[in-house]
Amino acid sequence: MRKWILLSAIAISCLSCVKSGGVIPNVAVNFQAATTDPRFSALNVPGGAVLVNGYGVAGLILYREADGSYAAYDRCSTVDPSKLCAVTLDAGNFTVTDPCSGGKWALSSGNPVKAPAVTSLKAYSIDVSNFEIFVSN
Repeated sequence: MRKWILLSAIAISCLSCVKSGGVIPNVAVNFQAATTDPRFSALNVPGGAVLVNGYGVAGLILYREADGSYAAYDRCSTVDPSKLCAVTLDAGNFTVTDPCSGGKWALSSGNPVKAPAVTSLKAYSIDVSNFEIFVSN
């Protein structure tokens, strides 16, 4: 009986140490900007992307889809979110890379495209109307 209790205690402690992996913490995001702001001019064309600091966990990525819609993601890498490593835009603005791990994600979907990335980037709601961009969660 003692062996059973000891084995159960060891199993529970080992399971509690397993990393949740790829979970970005929830933080309130309420970003608003004018689309006429020169800092966001890259969003005037499909495939354009802009990095915004000071929002989300590690900043925001705003991306203009090929169909003219928009996407917003947190810049925090999902490879090891506790490091708070912010992804960077790659040439061509179609992917972003985690400089800490080398993981890579597609901006069109937020899905991982290169290991060790296995979890999608955290997406936020984005709305553009009356020449204003709104990002929230």
